[in-house]
Amino acid sequence: MEWTGARYADKPTAEATTWIDGDPEVVWPFVADVRLMPELSDELQRVEWAGGASGPRVGGSFVGYSKHEALGEWSTTSFIVECEEPRVFAWAVADPEAPTATWRFTLAPENGGTRLTQWMQMGPARSGLSLAIDRMPDKEQKIVFVRMREFENAMTATVAAIKDRVEAAR
Repeated sequence: MEWTGARYADKPTAEATTWIDGDPEVVWPFVADVRLMPELSDELQRVEWAGGASGPRVGGSFVGYSKHEALGEWSTTSFIVECEEPRVFAWAVADPEAPTATWRFTLAPENGGTRLTQWMQMGPARSGLSLAIDRMPDKEQKIVFVRMREFENAMTATVAAIKDRVEAAR
């Protein structure tokens, strides 16, 4: 990730992409099963469907339990805001109208396989990172940069792990 000098209010984004030897229909179950995500993440520890949801659908929700060395432990409720099998799966954290973050997987057919992209946007609503910024406002740009780099590295690992699982299952 390249230094941008972004502040939290800029709603910075990060993205990771890979090509997978498998059709979007084959990749989709690995993307849309939120309970699988903790196996692919160092930070996300556990996920549970919430509000009567048992699978991905717009309006459905799930609770994620996370842990980070510098930020501690916390949980968030996310709301599915896009779910178009097998093309897009997206959720907003905390509030669909004013999320603390938005996350999205897109799957596109490409060269006999799938181009899988994971994207995220920080904000616009305040998050746990806002507390660190409040304590050290003169370091806001560095705090945002470090966190966005962590997200980019984690997403790169996630799409690579999904690629490995899909291709190993073939």
